[in-house]
Amino acid sequence: MGATRCTTLDETTGAQLLSIAARSIEVTLGLGWAAPPDPAALGPALGERRASFVTLTVDGALRGCCGSLEPLRPLALDAWRNARAAASLDRRFVPLAPAEWRAAGLEVSVLTPQVPLVVRSEAELVGQLVVGRDGLVLEWRGQRATFLPKVWEQLPGPVEFLRHLKHKAGWEPGFWAPDLRVWRYETESVSAGRVADLDGPAAS
Repeated sequence: MGATRCTTLDETTGAQLLSIAARSIEVTLGLGWAAPPDPAALGPALGERRASFVTLTVDGALRGCCGSLEPLRPLALDAWRNARAAASLDRRFVPLAPAEWRAAGLEVSVLTPQVPLVVRSEAELVGQLVVGRDGLVLEWRGQRATFLPKVWEQLPGPVEFLRHLKHKAGWEPGFWAPDLRVWRYETESVSAGRVADLDGPAAS
């Protein structure tokens, strides 16, 4: 298990979070059964309302990623819900197959609260972005898109990062509007390079 930028996710909590996500996916794939986690029976970090994303990879390539931007439910339940969605509901991919599961990579990213940015131009926004740290949300007239901080690994330039995010939202590369709303956030992440390497029932 690997962990990055963890300030509230200690090793035990991170391992629990990965196990919760893995069990949810196994239930989704029909590889076992488990009830959704009971936040009251877990530590305070997993019972706190936090937003999360769950990312699946196969052979290093993205295989599914779904998540929440708002902290609407306890973290344990949010990860459970988003793991299921990443495995079966990401419209960019066919649902994950049971045969792919044991070799899949699994990552759970927990979002810090979003911070609004007041910017008047794309150049001003680019100047405020912190490469490698900031996740970004753009919203305009009901259309919203986000990139997790991990996307900086593929798009290390702020201008490129922003333009790809606008493309994801369905906008032209040069799009800007006075009423465009912008937020940034950070993530705390735990990951397993191969699900088969996880300890306990989640790797069965």
